[in-house]
Amino acid sequence: MALYVPTNTSSINAQRRLNAATKSLDTTYQHLASGLRINSARDDAAGLQISDRLTSQINGLKQGNRNANDGIALCQTMEGALDETTNMLQRIRTLAIQAANGTNTSIDRKSIQQEVEALSQ
Repeated sequence: MALYVPTNTSSINAQRRLNAATKSLDTTYQHLASGLRINSARDDAAGLQISDRLTSQINGLKQGNRNANDGIALCQTMEGALDETTNMLQRIRTLAIQAANGTNTSIDRKSIQQEVEALSQ
């Protein structure tokens, strides 16, 4: 006894076309949802490679910008420290000139010396 399986070729073709259309629709929805032209290498392999390279360059430039800002902040901190050192040295110079005055007593000179030592530390 022969086994007979009926096939409906038109139905199979329609189902295959429906699956292809559904797959295409899913891809379109993915593009719409992400807002990107390229979601995967399948969409545009060369475009994806170029996009990845440009993204890497942008990330490198952003890091370079952050590094430059860190360098600027370091220089500003050093400038503040140098300003403070300059102010202390100017005060020590003023005290040295004041100590050279012949009208100061030994107690006055000792007070001046204590201030100079405090500034030197």
